[in-house]
Amino acid sequence: MIVEEPGDFAALLPQGLPLAGLDLGTKTIGVAISDRLLSVATPLQTIKRRKFTLDAEALLALIAAREVGGIVLGLPRNMDGSEGPRAQSTRAFARNLSRLTDLPITFWDERLSTVAAERALLEADTTRKRRAEVIDHVAASYILQGLLDRLGHIRRQA
Repeated sequence: MIVEEPGDFAALLPQGLPLAGLDLGTKTIGVAISDRLLSVATPLQTIKRRKFTLDAEALLALIAAREVGGIVLGLPRNMDGSEGPRAQSTRAFARNLSRLTDLPITFWDERLSTVAAERALLEADTTRKRRAEVIDHVAASYILQGLLDRLGHIRRQA
């Protein structure tokens, strides 16, 4: 089930299960996972993309192994907030994935998440080779952390 609003997504989440954050690229999928309290996102791994069925199989196996309760996809909006071809591709991926799982799926604006991840890796004095290896799942953790922070705010207001 695809849910647009964080509040509606929060209402569908089972208690005590982590969330998975995904940064969809054309060549890779960055994956991050939260803790069970939904407070901290941790970069997990990068999956090399092949075709949708193989990508979904790898993601769903990972999600099952980690007992994930929901999925957040980074939505690559343009800087003016509009949605271009990459955002439409992400929405299509979500629609296809939702046919294979009952987990709630939502989106989080990923503008500048890769820039923030790159900056953090540079500050940590990470080599160029290592940055290339980890940038996607670090960006996924920025996406997931943004949603986790929003969910925490929603819980405090309730």
